[in-house]
Amino acid sequence: MTTAADSLVDADERLRRYAELVVRVGANVQVGQEAVVVCQIEHAEIARAVAREAYRAGATRVTPRYTDGHFRRAAIELGPEEMLGKTPQFLLDATAAWRTERPAIIQLSGDANPQLLSDLDPKLVARSDPADLRAVYLPIVAERLSNWVIVSAPNAGWANTVFGEPDIEALWRAVATATRLDAADPVEAWREHDAMLKRRAAALNAHGFDAVRFSGPGTDLTVGLMAASRWMCAAFTTQDGIEHIPNLPTEEVFTSPDLRRTAGTVRSTYPLAVAGSIIRDLELRFEGGRVIDVRASEGADIVRGQLEADEQASFLGEVALVDGTSAVKRTGLVFFDTLFDENATCHIAYGSGLPMAVDGADGLTTDELLSLGVNVSRTHTDFMIGGPDVDVDGLDRDGHPTPIMRDDAFVL
Repeated sequence: MTTAADSLVDADERLRRYAELVVRVGANVQVGQEAVVVCQIEHAEIARAVAREAYRAGATRVTPRYTDGHFRRAAIELGPEEMLGKTPQFLLDATAAWRTERPAIIQLSGDANPQLLSDLDPKLVARSDPADLRAVYLPIVAERLSNWVIVSAPNAGWANTVFGEPDIEALWRAVATATRLDAADPVEAWREHDAMLKRRAAALNAHGFDAVRFSGPGTDLTVGLMAASRWMCAAFTTQDGIEHIPNLPTEEVFTSPDLRRTAGTVRSTYPLAVAGSIIRDLELRFEGGRVIDVRASEGADIVRGQLEADEQASFLGEVALVDGTSAVKRTGLVFFDTLFDENATCHIAYGSGLPMAVDGADGLTTDELLSLGVNVSRTHTDFMIGGPDVDVDGLDRDGHPTPIMRDDAFVL
């Protein structure tokens, strides 16, 4: 079958259309607004295309912020241990300035070296994570101060991880499917998809569930919700009224749970690429909302290090539902990239919560958020827990279940 993407035989034109989707549908860059592109050095070609489209959309200035994983490896191997994870002050200051400058923030994902740090001491790898930078950035996102998006940047290293060979063209085809770039009218396809997700979120909100329970092999997990928790999806709106779609792709309906009310055991159903390593067969046990036990066949110490980032890192900040109709799931691939894999199946995240998904949370202080039940942390790590063998039920205040998902299908 020939798709619209197949007809784009010119790779330059495909890249331009992709960058246009990122800028106009994802970040929704405004006329007169600055933009920042955060990416790895290996993403340069796509970052440049995004910059050109941002200027076409009316951006006044587009600034790149490149990272290079090899610098992090060198710091772990050769630098002073006490400096690990410490971001230069000028970068912290520049990021803090986004609070008032409110640029469009475009982040490219697709790790060119997802196992670059896997042979190093996992405790040092965990310490090298720039949690101080996220502590500045995450509140800007949580408070809806900037229109932002995270999108993929196909590259040879990522393709090799997915396919076992650096087949960038195959990766581009998969990305086109997952992001609806191969639709005859990608913008209209996204409008229809957004409307479908909003119907799912409305159904969940109408039921007013007190908790969500996941049941399957190795999983018996109950995630309590706040009375103020609201299910959201796809499009966000900033405080300044700019609508944007923060994740391309996105297939989830999600909310911020009550940090105090997670209990039970959960087993991951996908590998997790994080901190230059692949975490496999992750299992967590919760009591009183907190992770009290971590197990994995590979990478457990990386997760333990993240959970020690601060006092609240071991509590949940997000619960999200995704079924088998997901465009990402239909590719049949494990992408080893959380942006994609979290949109293939249900997931939860330990670390920072999502105040935008909680009624009355706007403008609250850290102490007020925590008192309400919204987690506040310097970390936020999603991992995948759903699939055909995992049932999802909504529980009312008496614990009576209502099926939400069965056999990887949304049935509510």
